[in-house]
Amino acid sequence: MIIFPAIDLYEGKAVRLYRGDYAQMTVYSEHPEDIGSRFVSEGATHVHLVDLEGARDGTTPNLETALRLKRETGLFCEIGGGIRNMDTVRTYLENGLDRVILGTAAVRDPAFLEKALEVYGSRIAVGADVRDGRISVQGWTEDTGLSLSDFCERMRKIGVQNLICTDISRDGAMRGTNRELYSRLSRELGMNITASGGVSSLEDVIALRKLNLYGAIIGKAWYTGTVSLKEAVERAK
Repeated sequence: MIIFPAIDLYEGKAVRLYRGDYAQMTVYSEHPEDIGSRFVSEGATHVHLVDLEGARDGTTPNLETALRLKRETGLFCEIGGGIRNMDTVRTYLENGLDRVILGTAAVRDPAFLEKALEVYGSRIAVGADVRDGRISVQGWTEDTGLSLSDFCERMRKIGVQNLICTDISRDGAMRGTNRELYSRLSRELGMNITASGGVSSLEDVIALRKLNLYGAIIGKAWYTGTVSLKEAVERAK
């Protein structure tokens, strides 16, 4: 299982939100690439980036920050947030980022998602952001009413290989990950599943690895010093 330490980007800074609430934001660094370098020193090979402004507004204000982090660290970089047309996908992937994550667009514009999959295949991931069993979009601000099960089945049928599932209620809350949710997804879907939200201990990492998941995203637990990234990477192997 791959460990993806996370960097959320806002106004060129590395920040964290509590349960997706933009009013509850903590700034961790003015220079996200410095955090990326720390990840490398602790054994990480991958990083999960989210452009929070992009997720909310459908824009790409942190593009240059993401590209600089990639250049300076050499990490495998996946990024999500505001990617809603082929021009944005092309800009990220053809300038050196490794994978893009479609969230709102995967729900609202299936034709775009299918085109992106046709052109870039496994370099496209889909984010399934879940609150109370339903998919949320627009930076977690809008409930679509679409059930997680129906959404995942739709994604599987059109050929999505990589699914990143976030339990919004657990994100940044340090309550542990939703193991029951990821166990069910692992059993039911023939896809690469990455768990996101609430990974707050080495026990979480070990439990997710045993579910044969593709990856796990670690955010606040690293920033607060609760989880050693080096140990998490080793336990995930």
